[in-house]
Amino acid sequence: MTQTKTPLLALHNIVTTFNAGTPNEVTILNQLNLDVYEGDFVTVLGSNGAGKSTLFNTISGDLPVTSGTITLKEHDITHASVEKRTAFLARVFQDPKMGTAPRMTVAENLLLASQRGQRRTLRLRHLKSNLAHFKELTATMNNGLSERLNTATENLSGGQRQALSFLMATEQRPDLLLLDEHTAALDPKTSEELMHQTNLHVTEQQLTCLMITHHLDDALKYGNRLIVLDQGKVKFDVRGQAKAELTKDKLLSFFDTIE
Repeated sequence: MTQTKTPLLALHNIVTTFNAGTPNEVTILNQLNLDVYEGDFVTVLGSNGAGKSTLFNTISGDLPVTSGTITLKEHDITHASVEKRTAFLARVFQDPKMGTAPRMTVAENLLLASQRGQRRTLRLRHLKSNLAHFKELTATMNNGLSERLNTATENLSGGQRQALSFLMATEQRPDLLLLDEHTAALDPKTSEELMHQTNLHVTEQQLTCLMITHHLDDALKYGNRLIVLDQGKVKFDVRGQAKAELTKDKLLSFFDTIE
């Protein structure tokens, strides 16, 4: 069904090129177009080199676009800095060590996250008044994190650290949440639990979210929309009931046609 409302995020004719003007020039995103609507939970699939990470790096501002435009809430953010984008965008990476300050405690990291988009100053005198909220928040992850508020983040398990990264990313309810294979480095049980909690938080808070995954089962199970990237373009885009009826075999057969 064709969307008639204005997209929250719009990427139009995006080209992202590496080593431009050299013999090693390569175009990763190639006239990519993607509209993401408020409340979309989009799972993103694609083979290695399809452009998934480049897409996220382009949206977050870590990579400049060669041409094309990016708008968020109809505001042009094509050339906005990474720092400016942190006011409305949050990202969780594959590596549990990214996204947290290792020497700070769980509570201190959450306090920093609560100031996203503001001038970041850690005022310890406000920490105690937030502890009850932080304990309630971390208890939702069901992994013992709520008992480790005063523990340095570097001493957490990988699953606890990734759960903390997710909570930090969603504490201030970003306009856009990017999940960059955020369960890939975890064991199957921990990955399953974090995905369950991810889905709860995203749906309950009605977050707009894009999630890169290599797990077809997760891509089919979660979200209201699924896209497949190939050669720097969106080659497959399915949502709603059509996504709910999509099977793993049908998805695999589509991958066979683009290889």
